[in-house]
Amino acid sequence: MSHEPQQQNPDQHTPVGTPSGIATAPAPRGEDVIHNIGYRGYDGPRLGRGYARRSLFAQSLRGAYGLGRSAKSKVLPMILFAVVCLPAAIVVAVTVATSAKELPLGNSSYVLQLQPVIGIFIAAVAPQAVSLDLRYKTVPLYFSRPIERVDYVLAKYAALSAALFVFVASPVVILYAGALLAKLDFADQTRDLAQGIVFCALFAVVHAGIGLAIAAVTPRRGFGVAAIIAVLTIPYMLITALQAIAGEQDSPGAVGWLGLASPGTLMDGVQAKFLGGESGFPGGEVLTNAQAPFYLLLVAALLAGTYALLLRRYRKAGL
Repeated sequence: MSHEPQQQNPDQHTPVGTPSGIATAPAPRGEDVIHNIGYRGYDGPRLGRGYARRSLFAQSLRGAYGLGRSAKSKVLPMILFAVVCLPAAIVVAVTVATSAKELPLGNSSYVLQLQPVIGIFIAAVAPQAVSLDLRYKTVPLYFSRPIERVDYVLAKYAALSAALFVFVASPVVILYAGALLAKLDFADQTRDLAQGIVFCALFAVVHAGIGLAIAAVTPRRGFGVAAIIAVLTIPYMLITALQAIAGEQDSPGAVGWLGLASPGTLMDGVQAKFLGGESGFPGGEVLTNAQAPFYLLLVAALLAGTYALLLRRYRKAGL
């Protein structure tokens, strides 16, 4: 008996992976279905720009001291805070132990003499506040919310000013508490405290603007740190040396004019002339009536100028 092979129909297709001779029907086309997975529009309160600005301020202020960040981020700010407060505690202890009639160091003088430590704090905090946003390109995320560039600048400026104010005003409060413990005159110490707090606020706002304006130029944090330290320390040391030379050459008028050339000596002249502090200029030189308006004008120019530079910087940032 002979068996002839069965011829397959060419129109019949055997799918791969199926037994020979078993045809599979194509799967029926399903109907399109829209699935409701529970998303719905937000119908809660719209908090707006004010809430976003306050949140950015609080976040930046906390970040200045490493709060809400890793333990490593808290080390340097807390060490610097301890360094700036420790001498005040020592002054208080000496005053109480010796029953001195007055503090050996005034409030404003204390802040001015610790400018190197304050400069390091500004150099550490200002780039952290703005440079990292530029480096990691998170600025557009801020501006995608109901917040304008002016809100961003105001929040960062206010946060760094507040952080710096806490940094420089804390030892002033310690000195005041020590003066009361030493039973010094309450009225005099309270007046000195008020003058010291005003000076700390002015000092903080001016230096915060300078630090932010420098830090916002570059997204590189290291470059910002180096630039801030250079701007705050080199001119101060140079002008202080030139003032000492002018004082030795009996040129007291030049001492005041030279003080306009660095932020530290600028603040020294202002506090001695307008806030009753002790002058750190050679020979205790105080500004003349002709020099004083220029100091006030320069302070106003620094505040307005650094704010304007920050606004201009963030017109194109992140776009």
